Amino acid sequence: MPDIISLGALIVSSAAGTVAGANALYLGTLALAYGGLSAGATLLSRAFMPKPSVPKPEDGTYNLKQPVPALPIILGRVKKAGDYVFLEETNGVAYHIIVHAGHRIQGYVKHYLHDEEVTLDGSGTVVSPAHFFDDGNDYVKIASRLGLPAETAYADVVSFFPSIWTNNHRGDGLASIKMRCSTAPSKDYLKIYPNQMPEHSSVIDGMLLYDPRNGSTAFTNNLAIMRLWHLTSPYGGKLSIDDMYLPDWSHAASVCGQNVINRSGGTENRYDGGLWFRANSDQIAVGKTLDQAADLVVYERADGKIGVHAGEYVEPTIILTKSDILSFGLNVNVDPSTTVLAVRGRFTDPSDLYNTNDAAIYGNPYVGEDTERTLTVDNVAVQSHNHIQRLQKLAYIRRNAARVSITAHYDPDNDVAYHRFIRVQYAPKLSDAVIEITSKVTVSLTDMTVSFSGIVVPSNMYAFDAATEEGEPGASIVIIPPTKAPVPVNFDVVIQTEVVSGGSSAAYALATWDFLSTALTYELEWERVSASTGPQSVVSTAGETQVRSGYLADGTQYKFRLRTWSGGASSDWTTYEIRTATADPTPPGVVAGAAAVGGAGQASFSWTAPNSANYAAVRIYINAVSSFSGSTLVATEYGPPNLADGRVVTGLTAGVKYGFIEAINASGIPATAQATGSFTVT
Repeated sequence: MPDIISLGALIVSSAAGTVAGANALYLGTLALAYGGLSAGATLLSRAFMPKPSVPKPEDGTYNLKQPVPALPIILGRVKKAGDYVFLEETNGVAYHIIVHAGHRIQGYVKHYLHDEEVTLDGSGTVVSPAHFFDDGNDYVKIASRLGLPAETAYADVVSFFPSIWTNNHRGDGLASIKMRCSTAPSKDYLKIYPNQMPEHSSVIDGMLLYDPRNGSTAFTNNLAIMRLWHLTSPYGGKLSIDDMYLPDWSHAASVCGQNVINRSGGTENRYDGGLWFRANSDQIAVGKTLDQAADLVVYERADGKIGVHAGEYVEPTIILTKSDILSFGLNVNVDPSTTVLAVRGRFTDPSDLYNTNDAAIYGNPYVGEDTERTLTVDNVAVQSHNHIQRLQKLAYIRRNAARVSITAHYDPDNDVAYHRFIRVQYAPKLSDAVIEITSKVTVSLTDMTVSFSGIVVPSNMYAFDAATEEGEPGASIVIIPPTKAPVPVNFDVVIQTEVVSGGSSAAYALATWDFLSTALTYELEWERVSASTGPQSVVSTAGETQVRSGYLADGTQYKFRLRTWSGGASSDWTTYEIRTATADPTPPGVVAGAAAVGGAGQASFSWTAPNSANYAAVRIYINAVSSFSGSTLVATEYGPPNLADGRVVTGLTAGVKYGFIEAINASGIPATAQATGSFTVT
């Protein structure tokens, strides 16, 4: 792959002996492959040193626990986990502090727990998905810090762990989150934490970068601006901004920001992207990744400053004719071992949680033969299918292009070394061809010649019709979030009675629901509506469609609800069903001889209790009219059945009254009320 211009960074330089040239010479490894150039032992040892390469998106899937990891750097928007700096538990609550970047970031865009996007309320409580906020109880809270120069320690961690974490543990310059996870009840653990302890990751807008176009420092996805920062950062080229030729970089940033049309008809920037790496990553690989993603060519100018050719076609201003050329070699490049039929692509797909996905194949890998001839453009900084497809087209053109090697007269006023494209008129081999220079340009002042290698490219090589050339992106893996057990269907509660010891009856609740699976069990919960002593519950046998409660207090109102259990996890509760427990639903007989005699502020009531085994008492009512409806209960008198009984009710107001007496059983079920007739209270 290093012999493909689109798969590596290039440099066009006439003087590599300067400090700037030495810093940029990592690009020479590609020139070596094109032109047979040799590099010094220092360059080669650095280029092939076994350092961590640019991390793939998958490398940031899990939070890292290790002693003092290298600082992570985030450019653009990425999704990644972080590095643990604190993990302790107290009182059943675990506190996690995780660092995502070793610098100030623009901000946290989204939070994920095990690839489930979560929603936070104003206090940082995870309120969605609902299983993290079960039954109104919050279990996970997330707070964050942007990595400001002077940050603030997480107060609750300081409060609970003062001996190991103090207000001095601010995390200056470290973008981090604090996640607080509360212990769930054992029976609800798998419902609340279906994937065990949450694994946190975030979509993050990374570093604020200097934009040479306006002199501001802000967040950006512009790949040219990222490359400028990388060359001037301690983690990259270690150059200063004064070493850079800023007009070139401003133009490259503007090219990256140009609008292009994608296959859906929408617009996007030409070269946007993002990536993250560590301070100890292979910075040569990081630079090549950025250069490839924006099709940049970094070079050293005659004044020693570092310029850049943007990823665009520029009409050549230098034309080499037959009279200018001393030596000309042409390789039409038709050998199947060096050409390809198609180009594959791999990119970071934001629509698939920033995982690496395959792009549509550009070209046809099988044309009249069974042997697949493809190459792959694999770039973690590319975050658009249209973007990777445009790079695939460029790779296809360059890989199959005719190659030239030229030695020509050196003209200091038209130095080939500082141009990406030139024209060559060398009939009959090349009548008028555009050449893209692919090697380091060598100038010999002894015989005043210039030598270089290149490829023949069309002037419309950057043209791209998304409607016909972009193709269909590969299908993304659909992540199915964990689902709860199904909520019971057609839940109902009926109060039943049964005879217990001594011949008396007792009430219980019988809950029923629709059958769904023999693997499911159901939990019925009940408690008193008022003066509750706490809920009680019972679990059904697997495959059953009913379950009964324990005995209920006679005449008491209860609320009932039901939920499903499967594999150690439960569904949500159903809504409450309100029922009154009745041990004896059969009323006793009516009283006989109901009568009332008025007196001074009182009345004497008399009756004969019915001869009913379930008789328990009578209720005495008084009304101002001869109607039981609207009457007021003034007394309850208990007694045995089939006996004459009476009760004096005091505290009555003067006037004509009407009395009513009804017999009830032990469950309070009444017989028909019997009228006493009128009486006068004096």
